[in-house]
Amino acid sequence: MKIEKGKRVRVRVHLAVVGGDTLEKSVVEYIQGSGKMLPGLERVLEGLEKGAKRDGVLKAKDAFGDPSMHPVKKMPRGEFPKEVKIQKGERFAATGLNGQNVILEIEKIDGDEVDVRLVHPLAKKDIKFEAEVLSVTDPAPPPMPAQALELDEDS
Repeated sequence: MKIEKGKRVRVRVHLAVVGGDTLEKSVVEYIQGSGKMLPGLERVLEGLEKGAKRDGVLKAKDAFGDPSMHPVKKMPRGEFPKEVKIQKGERFAATGLNGQNVILEIEKIDGDEVDVRLVHPLAKKDIKFEAEVLSVTDPAPPPMPAQALELDEDS
């Protein structure tokens, strides 16, 4: 069975920043096309079967995204440190609602409102990958017949 949209995929991955730290080295299970895997890695894996191995480098835009495509949020000026002069293009480290680290890049200042772009900390980094496809299956097993479940069909 080949990896295609909607298939459940188990893959052993090793992801690292080019010239830097390991980000992940584990077995990952995901549904192809669900948006849970790095888009560039999904494209590399598309069409592969169990046992296939690939390695290479994902360009930054194919890994954690093009920062210009990341969402923009309005924030009150009061949420930034008072002693800091805020200017367009400045970046601040923050923790998102989901607990993940995010970079707030100042887009625009309008009085007491600040437009910030929420940028992944690795958005401008190329990512080295090694991947081995462990399994490709349908996302859910077919329903079992009543006999296999040992159900009493009279009840």
